[in-house]
Amino acid sequence: MTAAGVDVVARGASVRGARGPVFEGVDLDIPAGGLLAAHGPAGSGRTSLLLALAGRMRLSGGAIQVGGYVLPAEGRRVRKLVAIARAAPAVDLEGRLRVREVMAERCLTSPGVTERRIRQAFETLDLAPREADLVEDLGPADGLLLATALALAEQPGALVVDDVDDGLQPDAHGPVWEALHRVQDNGPTVLAGCLHPPPPTPGLIALLLPRRSRDRLPAETAAVREDADT
Repeated sequence: MTAAGVDVVARGASVRGARGPVFEGVDLDIPAGGLLAAHGPAGSGRTSLLLALAGRMRLSGGAIQVGGYVLPAEGRRVRKLVAIARAAPAVDLEGRLRVREVMAERCLTSPGVTERRIRQAFETLDLAPREADLVEDLGPADGLLLATALALAEQPGALVVDDVDDGLQPDAHGPVWEALHRVQDNGPTVLAGCLHPPPPTPGLIALLLPRRSRDRLPAETAAVREDADT
C-alpha cells in the first residue's frame, strides 16, 4: 500500500545567497500525484528549489505549502512527508557500498521500510539490480532508479529526485521518464530536476530556471535539516 500524493504550492518562493538570488519568484501549483520537472543549467538553482520544496532549505522570501503544511512553521511535518532520492551533493547514495548494503541500510534508517517494500519499488520501476554490484558501478539510469526505488519504499507523499538526465544517453531519457511516471502513478507527487526539458507528457508541469552564478548558494544551507521547526 502506498501513501497518497500531496499537493505542492509555491508563491513567490525565493532563496538568496551571499552574492544574490539562487532562485526567486517561483510560483507553482503541483496537484497531489502530479509531476514537476524543474529544468535548467548548472547554477540555475534547481537543486536548491527542490530542497526548499522538501522543507530542507530555508526560504528568504515567498511561501511554500506541502500537503496543507506551511513552510517554515511546519517544516518538520513537511520533511516527514517528502523523501529525497537524490539531490547531490547533499543527498546521494554511497558509491562504495553494494546494492544489498544500501538496501539493508535503508531498512535500518527509515521507519517502515522493509526489503519487501524495496522489491515492490524495484518492480514499479522495472529495475532488477544485481545486489552484489557496487553502486558506483551501476549505469547512470540504474543508479538513478535505485535511489528512486529506495525513496519510494518510504511511501512518501512526495518524492524528490534531481539530475534525472545526468549522464544519460539520448535513448535512455524516455525510459527513465516513463519510470518516473510509474512512480507518480504509484501514489507520490514527483518533484524532479533535470538539465534538459523533459519529453512532453500530459499532466507534466515543466519549470525553466535561468542560469545563475554557482557561487551564490547560501553559506548555510538546510539540505540535511533535522532541527526543530522555527
